[in-house]
Amino acid sequence: MMKFKLALLPSLVLGLMLAVAPIQQTNAKEQTPAKVKVAKNDKKASADKSVKNKDKKTDSKVSAKKADKDKNLAKNATKNKKTTDLADKKSAKVKAKEARLAAKEKNAKELRLAEKKQAERQTQRLAERKERTRERLAQVSRTGRVAKVAKYAARPVVVAAAATTATAAVAANQISKPVVEQTNDIAQSLNLESKAALVMNAVTGEVLYAKNTNQAVPIASITKLMTAMVVLDAKLPLDEAITISEEDIDRMRNTSSRLSVGTVLSRAELLLLALMSSENRAAHALARTYPGGVNAAVAAMNRKAAALGMTQTRFEDGTGLSSNNVASPKDLVALVKTSNTYPLIRRFSTTGGHAVAIKDSIQQFNNTNALVKNPDWEIGVSKTGYINEAGKCLVMQAKIKSTPVVMVLMDSWGKYTRIGDAVRVKKWLESSSTN
Repeated sequence: MMKFKLALLPSLVLGLMLAVAPIQQTNAKEQTPAKVKVAKNDKKASADKSVKNKDKKTDSKVSAKKADKDKNLAKNATKNKKTTDLADKKSAKVKAKEARLAAKEKNAKELRLAEKKQAERQTQRLAERKERTRERLAQVSRTGRVAKVAKYAARPVVVAAAATTATAAVAANQISKPVVEQTNDIAQSLNLESKAALVMNAVTGEVLYAKNTNQAVPIASITKLMTAMVVLDAKLPLDEAITISEEDIDRMRNTSSRLSVGTVLSRAELLLLALMSSENRAAHALARTYPGGVNAAVAAMNRKAAALGMTQTRFEDGTGLSSNNVASPKDLVALVKTSNTYPLIRRFSTTGGHAVAIKDSIQQFNNTNALVKNPDWEIGVSKTGYINEAGKCLVMQAKIKSTPVVMVLMDSWGKYTRIGDAVRVKKWLESSSTN
């Protein structure tokens, strides 16, 4: 029985399987649409999701691109702004530079115009000065210039014939050598500041006052009186043009001068400046252009001194800058009296002032003795002098109470004391003549 059951088991299983199969098939058929629908829905959802993801990605990409574009636009805008700002800045700089250049050009133009106007005014003033100078020069015939003494002279000025005659050459015996007895300054109630002094009647030779007269002392620029005499004695042409050279510069004491190297003046005008304003370069140029030069001029000066009986006199140069140019007050009386016989020396040594054309300018020179401009004085010959060794010196021939008087005042210490001494002598003589 058991065997029978076991033999039927496979059949039963098979039958069961066959019975179940239709049912499963039916169920499968019934379930398929739903699954399909679900599958389709899943697929659609998946597709939608994919689309959404794709759209999202696309949107993301678009956004990214837009962002990049906006970024680029912003960058370009910034760049453009910078470019614009730079261009504006450059434009502003260019405009500012152009404005500066325009202003500079305007200022330069105004400056040129102002300079032109100033130059015109200066030219006009110079022309006016030249005209005044021409007028002055035309009026100063007494200066002794034969031809043009300056480039601005309107016409030649002729020297009077008497100026160059031998009236200047006076023999020694015509000048009486004074016999001087030493007198007491205090006893005569005339206290002079000058260390040596001599006052003499130029006509009679009477000594009116004497103080330390017998000793030879440095005479400084009083030397120029003798320089002028030997130049005039040589009868050199007064209109000859003489150029101031390097040789005329004072290397001994380094004194200054307005006669610069290259200045061209006539011999007559050099005489005027040497005697009137004690110009050292003028005096040296006169000696330098003497026949034979400075040495010959100095030799002539010493011969002239000996001929005049000036035994205590010695010259080493024509300017007086050398302290070895010495003379006693007695000898200087003879020098002054002889100088008074030269018309040009009288004229030049008492000229108050004179304008001189030097290169492109007009220079005013004045007399070193202010008394020549004083109407209370009638001075025939005047000469001042100063170096350290000589002190302040003054020699004059002047009329006091209509009497020609020679004054020799040596080695005064102050700037005005020699002038003060001369005034004191004049007042003393005037008061004495009334008593």
